[in-house]
Amino acid sequence: MEKKQQPEKNKNNKLVILYATQTGNAQDVAERMGREARRHHLQPLVVSMHAYNPSSLPGEHYVLFVVSTTGQGDPPDSMRGFWKFLLRKSLGHQWLAGTQFAVFGLGDSGYQKYNVVAKKLDRRLLDLGGKPLLVKGLGDDQHPFGFEAGLDPWLASLWLTLREQIPLPVGLQDPTPGDTGLGFLPPPPVSITEFYLLRARAMVDAASNPFAEVATSDHNNNSLQHGAPSMPVFAQLLKNQRLTKDDHDQDVRHIELDLGNSGAQYVPGDILTLLPRQNPTSVEKFLKHCGLDPDAYVTVEAADCDTSAADEKGDVPKRQPILVKTLVEAVMDVDSASPRRYLFEVMSHFAGAEHERERLVYFATPEGRDDLYRYNQRERRTVLEVLNDFPSVQLPLEWLLQTVPRLQPRSFSIASSQKAHPNEAHITVAVVKWATPFKRERHGLCSSWLASLNPNQGKIFVPIWFTSGAIKLPPPSVPLILVGPGTGCAPFHAFVEERVTILSRGDTVVAPVLFFFGCRKQAKDFLYEEDWLAWSTGKNVLSNNVGGGFFAAFSRDQSEKVYVQHKICEQGENVWQILQSGGAVYVAGSATKMPSDVMSAFERVIAKEAGWPIKTASQYVKELEQKGRYTVEAWS
Repeated sequence: MEKKQQPEKNKNNKLVILYATQTGNAQDVAERMGREARRHHLQPLVVSMHAYNPSSLPGEHYVLFVVSTTGQGDPPDSMRGFWKFLLRKSLGHQWLAGTQFAVFGLGDSGYQKYNVVAKKLDRRLLDLGGKPLLVKGLGDDQHPFGFEAGLDPWLASLWLTLREQIPLPVGLQDPTPGDTGLGFLPPPPVSITEFYLLRARAMVDAASNPFAEVATSDHNNNSLQHGAPSMPVFAQLLKNQRLTKDDHDQDVRHIELDLGNSGAQYVPGDILTLLPRQNPTSVEKFLKHCGLDPDAYVTVEAADCDTSAADEKGDVPKRQPILVKTLVEAVMDVDSASPRRYLFEVMSHFAGAEHERERLVYFATPEGRDDLYRYNQRERRTVLEVLNDFPSVQLPLEWLLQTVPRLQPRSFSIASSQKAHPNEAHITVAVVKWATPFKRERHGLCSSWLASLNPNQGKIFVPIWFTSGAIKLPPPSVPLILVGPGTGCAPFHAFVEERVTILSRGDTVVAPVLFFFGCRKQAKDFLYEEDWLAWSTGKNVLSNNVGGGFFAAFSRDQSEKVYVQHKICEQGENVWQILQSGGAVYVAGSATKMPSDVMSAFERVIAKEAGWPIKTASQYVKELEQKGRYTVEAWS
């Protein structure tokens, strides 16, 4: 009997850690769990959900899930296939009877549907028979010290719970409470091999410029897949036009891209994703500070097949030489994203100055968490700034790859219809800038880069790909109510342009559209003014003559602020008529207060027009959501 149980103990030592991330935070948390699990003598497997076969879950004894919530309660792209599998009706209530699990969610309580993905996942795992190791944990970005304020105590409870389930191997000890493991640095998860002799000029030219003009006939459209394609579309910049007035404090751009002969296709509601280019000066400073030869070639591979070093597609990096400068430019976000606490922990092992080492060690402890938050996240310090503040630290490339935040692709709602522009894709970009609590000016990496591009100064190519968005344009016969203040109007510009084009061909019936737009001042930031007004005339889809309408709220043009929700209430009769005729509602824009304010406006309109109590009207809106007739796409 004992011989049969021994393999079971080894099997129980395995801890599967699955994560679903949109910006990289969930992956950071999952990798931290993996590091701490090793210190507790467990065997972690850290992998993205979309690289894991969900049918294998019943064979796992212990599984941790780290999931973020995006937009208005949406799962990250990497979780969609996994979640769809878990929702299969064929999975019985005892499907996970032999699996114990724990869920930690990353969210923002400023959003209407705070951490809803983690809550739904936890509930579904229970429905499938899974046994919770402990109550789900919820990290809140709104907390004064970020999501780690909830993560730290949750992890402490997790390791205690797992130790009760999994006996400690003979002769080993668990870390004592409060032991952060700062005195021990494990081997890096990747190994680097350098090839200094590979300096052929042609190879340097090809590798060092990821945005060079290349053939686009063999691109990967990637419309329905997760992650970046192996070969994106290299689209040529045609137009970069400022939509707001020059003296307005918000710079919003209309950008047009030529898809050439790529054959790439999209539909209204889809998302255009691109990889931004970092400031060359910042990259040069980073390379110099770290003592890296930009012209050297290296290979990167997982050390000891460490699964946490797998790339976003779940593959171990292939052993192919790459230019160091290209590796930094394309992979490491050196001058935009703030680093995680683990960077400071690793830096403490490489500090040459004692006072720097002491400060780094303090930052990496629970006692120093508050001061680290004030120094790092609150001020949005970049990796380059942190390294400059600790000049004695010289991190090897292996550890830079592990600790520097990944350069994340940026996504934009497509503002054009391919029926109207067959070989083009248009986006609307608000140039991001803000001041930190200490009045240091910050600029968005991607939006600032895009705004700087000038198509009149030579050919410029941008690597892009398309993915499905949260909103889908229904058939032309379905009436629409669109609410898109600010840059939230972008996807609806595509919606309306598509229907205007279909109407002009006269080959199908096109239903009317009510569109509610909002901005600050009519004379300053009335985005796409000419298009909306043109599409509101005659028999066009926004015309009052066909039952449509365009309604703009200019919040700062009068003493009392007016927003889109006020315009919705003013047009209550028309709104109710559209809803009664089977119409669909789409809302896009800022994810702060706007979505909840707009929903409240619809509830008030419905209650008034139908003569219902507000509770009944709220239930009616929820039913619209469930039927796919009320959809929100929001971003922060």
